[in-house]
Amino acid sequence: MDTSTCFHCGTEVSRQDVIRFDEKDFCCTGCKTVYEIFSQNDLTCYYDFQSAPGATPSDINGKYDFLTDDKIVTKLLEFEEASTHIVSLYIPHIHCSSCIWILENLHKLQPGIGSSQVNFPAKTVRITFNPEQISLKTIVELLSSIGYEPYISLENYEGDKHKIDRSLIYKIGVAFFSFGNIMLLSFPEYFEVEEFWINQYRGFFRWLIFFLSLPPLVYSASGYYVSAWKSIRAKMLNIEIPIALGIIIMFVRSTVDIVMNYGQGFFDSMCGLIFFMLLGKLFQQKTYNFLSFERDYKSYFPIAITKILPNGEEEPVQVYDIEKGDRLLIRNQELIPVDGILISEKASIDYSFVTGEAVAIEKKSGDKIYAGGKQIGKVIEMEVLFSVSQSYLTQLWSNDVFQKKLESQHKNITDRISHYFTPALLLLAFVSFAFWIFINVDTAFNVFTAILIVACPCALALTAPFTLGNVLRIMGNRKLYLKNALVIEQMAKVDTIVFDKTGTITTNKKTAITYEGNELNSEELYLLKNTLRGSNHPLSRRLYDYLPPQEKATVTHFEEITGKGVFATVEGHDIKLGSSQFLKHLSENTHKKTKVHVEIDGVYKGSYVFNNQYREGLEQLFDQLSAQYQLVVLSGDNDGERKILEKMLPTGTTLVFNQKPEEKLAYIESLQNQGKNVMMVGDGLNDAGALAQSNIGISISENVNVFSPACDGILDATQFSKIAFFMQYSRNAMKTIYMSFGVSLLYNVVGLSFAVTGKLLPIVAAIIMPLSTITIVSFVTLMSNWYARRNYR
Repeated sequence: MDTSTCFHCGTEVSRQDVIRFDEKDFCCTGCKTVYEIFSQNDLTCYYDFQSAPGATPSDINGKYDFLTDDKIVTKLLEFEEASTHIVSLYIPHIHCSSCIWILENLHKLQPGIGSSQVNFPAKTVRITFNPEQISLKTIVELLSSIGYEPYISLENYEGDKHKIDRSLIYKIGVAFFSFGNIMLLSFPEYFEVEEFWINQYRGFFRWLIFFLSLPPLVYSASGYYVSAWKSIRAKMLNIEIPIALGIIIMFVRSTVDIVMNYGQGFFDSMCGLIFFMLLGKLFQQKTYNFLSFERDYKSYFPIAITKILPNGEEEPVQVYDIEKGDRLLIRNQELIPVDGILISEKASIDYSFVTGEAVAIEKKSGDKIYAGGKQIGKVIEMEVLFSVSQSYLTQLWSNDVFQKKLESQHKNITDRISHYFTPALLLLAFVSFAFWIFINVDTAFNVFTAILIVACPCALALTAPFTLGNVLRIMGNRKLYLKNALVIEQMAKVDTIVFDKTGTITTNKKTAITYEGNELNSEELYLLKNTLRGSNHPLSRRLYDYLPPQEKATVTHFEEITGKGVFATVEGHDIKLGSSQFLKHLSENTHKKTKVHVEIDGVYKGSYVFNNQYREGLEQLFDQLSAQYQLVVLSGDNDGERKILEKMLPTGTTLVFNQKPEEKLAYIESLQNQGKNVMMVGDGLNDAGALAQSNIGISISENVNVFSPACDGILDATQFSKIAFFMQYSRNAMKTIYMSFGVSLLYNVVGLSFAVTGKLLPIVAAIIMPLSTITIVSFVTLMSNWYARRNYR
């Protein structure tokens, strides 16, 4: 029958049923419509990624009418505000680069869609859209019309949304069944038994073996053929090509042996090959799933939030201890860790964590507020609706808007090797076959197949992600929480470390605080305590804890100016707290100290003097780091403690004082212009710009729910003295990767050496290949764990 191929999805269709449009053939109106949509929106380059990349659109007329129900839509949405809704949809058809390209260009197909991000391993697309311009139903119908129908199950949406794919297990089962039975039927051939009944039925057994080999060949190994074919059509050479070629060559050769009565062929080896290859693939799949699990559930935020107890007392609790119904206190610049209901009269919420845009949204009492928002202004109270989802917080923290463009050296090495690996492997296989064919035909085929099977870059590709994943997990257990694995590689390149002073090298715990000036009466202390209640600055928190308990007051205005101080209106009184420049008061005290000045209703009252307590282990830490890094202390305070720090810290440590937030950022930038690779360690408040500018930004967390979304890691304050360990461990992680690269390449060289000389059977190669992956995974796990134990004291 005369047939044609659909230009969009590649389906074979008879000439009489073909739909012709724009000089192209389509199998149905749906595919033609998709092509029309792409053409009208100048997106036909979608087809440049590979031929016929699309899926046939489903008939969805009326299928998604339930998405007009606001209650149902609310359950599906991750984030819901007046002009911004965010939804994540599971799309089973995502399978290649063209899928990613079209799904991340949805904004060109439909006005109202702001952005869309594809998570390829999870097969999900996260869509930000304006509900005033487009509905969720329209988006789902659009996706379905272009061949990417989402899977939505309302019954289990809160649980596991994805159907479990057991196809690999079934393929392994079929391959194992055929492999075992073919081995059993091949015993007489192995032992060359010549009894009369064996000779009589020899032909029957051989053809029975032939038919038993067909299910593994056609079904179990189908994934290799499909991947190889797509790779060839896309004019690329992936590792599936030699594997598919090896399987087909073994089958053809074995079939010729049976037909020509040369022997029983290599059907047992072929089925064993498929079985062990799929077993290796299952192991790798489980490995990646393990890494994903560790990232989602072990790498949580080490932040605390203030919980209001039934008796009115305030208590800091870890975020994962928050439960539905709890009442929380959210201060200025604190991150809202859970969805909840606003109890306070009104609030201003910055959702830049979620949307990437720092436009404050006004909320009033009774409104729903979402996890990921940052509270701006006076202190608010909220009631918790759901417990904390650590994976969701991690997702917000990893928003692409805040990602730094970090280059991965190990990935570049892997990509370069993989690019030349398959062509070189095919060339070696054909040259070896041409050499052996004139010596021994059986050996020639064995050599050809063994070379194609034994040399696999899987172990090479796995070494970096598994090493970095394991290191990420270990660092998380040691209370350094990194945004992603690339940060580890960047840490290994650092040559300059810049520390903030207040709240970073000094502790926020209660220290000696004295008051200088006119003594404050009980009412003034009452006003001061309630002003400090909304601030998150380290000095504010220490002073708040130092002052005696007071009744709660109504704060009608609150403004915290970064690097300067706080201005608030409490029950009609104006209170200003902060630096002398902020209050426009010059202290007569010639001894420069860290102070918080107080002004009430325009009258200067005095100042609280802080005798800074430096973190335990600071001197030893700087001594350890000074051997390998240029060290800088960058402070917004005056230089009153310069002499103390010069005595404590190693010679050569640069001390820079009186730096405003924008000056800190400029200082980091000047270091980078000198070619320095800079890591900034700060508290996430006055350092937000500097953390974002630095190559690596680490935020110190000490019972404070504040950090910059642009920071690359969060360090629990109790682990401050271990920074030298983390820096050394990151370098050891990279050393482990390059050692495992060497082991993987050595394995390939040794395996190919045996294969070329004809001393390696194809089935042995199939067993060795997944074993190489196990070897590499075991090696990197043992090495990364050993380095962690050796240096962590």
